[in-house]
This record gives sequence, structure tokens and C-alpha cells, in this order.
Amino acid sequence: MAAAGEARVPLKLVGGAAVNLHSPSARQPPLKRKYGDLDFVAPSRQLAQVQKLFESLGYQGDRRFNTLNGHQRLLYLDGVNGRQIDIFIDRMRMCHVIELADRLGGDGACLTPADLLLSKLQVFEMNMKDLVDLTALLLDHPIADHDNDAINADYLARLLSQDWGLYRTLQLNTQRLRQTAKELPVASETVEQRLDQLWNRIEAEPKSLKWRLRARVGDRVSWYELPEEVRQPYQAE
Repeated sequence: MAAAGEARVPLKLVGGAAVNLHSPSARQPPLKRKYGDLDFVAPSRQLAQVQKLFESLGYQGDRRFNTLNGHQRLLYLDGVNGRQIDIFIDRMRMCHVIELADRLGGDGACLTPADLLLSKLQVFEMNMKDLVDLTALLLDHPIADHDNDAINADYLARLLSQDWGLYRTLQLNTQRLRQTAKELPVASETVEQRLDQLWNRIEAEPKSLKWRLRARVGDRVSWYELPEEVRQPYQAE
């Protein structure tokens, strides 16, 4: 990230490692965990600079994958530590498509707490690592209408008011998160209170016509994707 700053490439860390940097609670038990792969988001307008940056730092690219998919995603390997580097271009395309091209500003090394929360909650089949990371984010960040070390409820409410599918996935995952927080030795009442604040703001936001029409169909038609996980072999092509 220091190298990206020097090269003036607006690269942002996302995923568990970003939660660790944002949230002190993620660095100590019971929410402390190991991090394997590293995930980033970068802008398409500087795609060549992004590739040059990682290559200059010694990362090995998956040439075939990057040639075919480089307009939306890049894969690199940290050969020393055996870690996969996943770089999303402009957006995260997983269970839902999260547009992030306009969320890459600011001086911080990571995406905002709201974007980190969204990137985890949009995963339909969340695992325990996701739930632990989300718990840490909510313990350490208040709900507000800005991105200054807070979870921006205004941004999330506006986003969800346009996309019923994303709204529905977050609604279901919030229930799972509430239950997990209660089972962990943490201040679960803080998590509950902040989720209540967030959802009060989301529900109060007027919904678009597209949202209302899709809501009538409801769960009868699938509203999410289950992306196939891409794993890079530990050798360069």
C-alpha cells in the first residue's frame, strides 16, 4: 500500500486484512484470526499502472487468467508467503455486483467501513470468518451518515433502495450475524444496537420502482449468484 501511494495508484485493500487494519477488536481474541489471501480493489483507468506495480514488487501474475479477465479481475501470487492476491477492477462481482469505482478516494489504505461491511454481508453463503470480521467492524465503528471512521448508513440505505436482491441478502445475513454475535464472548448488545440503527435507516429510505417490482416476486426467483472460487496454482505460468 505504501508503494501504491508512492506510485499514485488508488489501490484499496478489502477483505479480512482490511478489517484487521480498521478494527482493533479483530486483532485480539476472540475475533483474532489468521489471514491467507489478500484482496484489493483498483480503478480500470489505471489498470496498466496496477499491473506494473505488482510486477515491480515481485508478484507473479497468472498470465492466462489476467489476459482473459483483466478488465474485471487480476490474480497474482505472493511466492514467498504462498498467498494469492486478488484484485477487483472497479467493482466486486461475487454474489452481487458492488460498484466501487467512485469509492476509491481518500488517503486510507482500505475501503471504508461501510464498503467492508457490504463486501462481507453480500456473500450469501457466509462462513465463520466473515461473521467474525463483521462483528469486529460493528464493535469498533458507530453508525453515521459519513465515512469518517464510521459505517455510512446514508450510503448503504441509498444503495439498497435501488437493489432488492442486495437488500434481501443483507437482510438474511443480518439475522445470522445477530445470532453469531450472541454466541461469541463479545459486547453483543453493541452489535445489536448498531444493526438496529443501520436497518432503521435502510427501511426509512424510499425504494425505487424497480426495487418494489422485484420485491413482489420475492424469494420465488433466485436473486444472487454463487461465484466459483478462483484458486491460482503456486507457480507462475
